Amino acid sequence: MSDQQIRAILIVAVVAACTLATRALPFLIFTAQRQPSAKIRYLGARLPFAVMAILVVYSLKGVSFAALSGWVPSASAVAAVSATYLWKRNNLLSIAAGTAVYMAMVQAVFA
Repeated sequence: MSDQQIRAILIVAVVAACTLATRALPFLIFTAQRQPSAKIRYLGARLPFAVMAILVVYSLKGVSFAALSGWVPSASAVAAVSATYLWKRNNLLSIAAGTAVYMAMVQAVFA
């Protein structure tokens, strides 16, 4: 095995261990007897909305209004995500619908 392959395996192992630790740590710290503090519960309730807002801003930062092909696919995807979420209240379905609409617009309509 080459040094590059060993390095890649070690990187994957470290990333996997860190991911497992970040996923398991809250369950180890906060048991049924020891509940999270009010601040942690507040952050747990508010952060998902803040993260989604940041993702929307980041996704739409490069939109150009100079031509229809610059903003219509993005606007259509945002509308699809919003409508699907309001209809089904399912994050994964909304993201999939928005991605499908965006890709269809970029690949078929404005190709």
